[in-house]
Amino acid sequence: MLKKIPADAVRLGMYLHAFEGSWLSHPFWKNKFILDDPEDVERLRQSGLTGVWINISKGVDVADQAVVLSSRPASAPLAEPPVVPAVARCSARDELQRAARILSRSKKAITELFNEARLGNAINVEGCLPLVADISDSLARNSSALIGLARLKDKDEYTYLHSVAVCALMVSLARQLGLDEDAVSEAGLAGLLHDVGKMVMPTDVLNKPGALTDAEFAIMRSHPERGHALLLAAGSLPASALDVCLHHHEKFDGSGYPFRLAGENISLFARMGAVCDVYDAITSNRPYKKAWNPAESLARMAQWTGHFDTQVFHAFVRSVGIYPLGSLVRLESGRLGVVIDQNPDKLTEPLVRVFFSAKAKTPIQQLDLDLSRRNANDRIVGREDPAQWGFNNLDDFWR
Repeated sequence: MLKKIPADAVRLGMYLHAFEGSWLSHPFWKNKFILDDPEDVERLRQSGLTGVWINISKGVDVADQAVVLSSRPASAPLAEPPVVPAVARCSARDELQRAARILSRSKKAITELFNEARLGNAINVEGCLPLVADISDSLARNSSALIGLARLKDKDEYTYLHSVAVCALMVSLARQLGLDEDAVSEAGLAGLLHDVGKMVMPTDVLNKPGALTDAEFAIMRSHPERGHALLLAAGSLPASALDVCLHHHEKFDGSGYPFRLAGENISLFARMGAVCDVYDAITSNRPYKKAWNPAESLARMAQWTGHFDTQVFHAFVRSVGIYPLGSLVRLESGRLGVVIDQNPDKLTEPLVRVFFSAKAKTPIQQLDLDLSRRNANDRIVGREDPAQWGFNNLDDFWR
C-alpha cells in the first residue's frame, strides 16, 4: 500500500516510493529507497517538498494516521487529474509552422549541448528548461504537429532530433498519465537528456550503417552508464533525469540492460522513457534501417510481450493516437486516407484525408473527413501498409 504523507512526517525505516513537488526542492539523486540515514531524514524534512509517497509493504508505516494525505494500492499509478495548460488548442495545420521553428531551435541547442558533453564540459541544465517549455506549449496547442514533424528527421540528424522527439513524447505521455505540470516538465527534461551518453560513443560505431559486432554492441550498451556519469557530474539535475538516462533500456520482464531491472523496480519515468525511446527509434530513418510507419510501429510494439509496462504503453497509445498523424487507414467505404489530425476525445475517429480507392485501385479527389462528425458516414476498419500500395509520400498530405 502506498501512502502520501507530509515531508516533515518521515522517519527512519520508511521506504520512499516517490516525491511530490518540484525536483529543484528535493535533495536526492534516486527515487525509491529505504530511509536509513538520520541526515537524510532531516534533509527531507527541510526540503520544502509538499509531500512524499511511502510504500508500507517495504518499510515502516506512519505512526499517526491523521497525517496521511492519501493512500492507494502499490500497483496504482501516482496520478492526479491532469492540469490543462493555459494554452488554446489549435489544429495540426495551424501549429506546424510554430512547431517547425521550435524543432529548428531545439536541434541547434541540443547539438551545442551534446558537443559540450563530447568535449567533457558540464551539461547546462538551465539552457534545457526553455526548450522543454517551448515543446510543452506546442503540444498543449496540438499534440500531433511537433511529434509528427520530429519523426521526419533524416538519418544524419537522428542523434540530436531523437532527443527532442523523446522529450515531446515524454511530455505528451506524462499528461496522459495525469501527472502535474512540474512532473510533466521533469519528464520532458529527462527525455531531452536520456541519450547524452551516446556523445561519448565512437562515431564509427554510433553511425555504423550495418549490423554491429558483439564488441561494438557491448560498447553501445555502455551509453546509459556513461550518460548517467555525465549528468551526475553536471549537478543540479532532477533524480528522474538521471534515472531515465540510466534505465531507459531496461525491460519490464527484466531482460533489459544495464542492470536487468524488472517491474516496478524500474521507476515510472524510466518505464515511460523506454516506450518513448523505442517508438521514436523505429519510426525514424536510421543509418541501418528504414523507418516503420507510426500505426505499424504501435501494432508491433503491442506484440513485444514483456518489453514494456502494459499500463504505460496503453497510455502512450492514447497520447499519440490509436492512428497517429501520417497513418494510412482503410475506411468502410473502401477509400484509403491519411490521418492529418487527432480528435483527442475520440481517438478512433481522427481527421482523415482520403485520396485513393482501394476497390478501383486508382486515385480519387482528395477530401478531408472528420470521422467524429455524424455526417461523416464512414469509419476506419483497419490500418494499411503504405509500402504494399507503393505510397512513398504520405507525409506530404499533412505537413
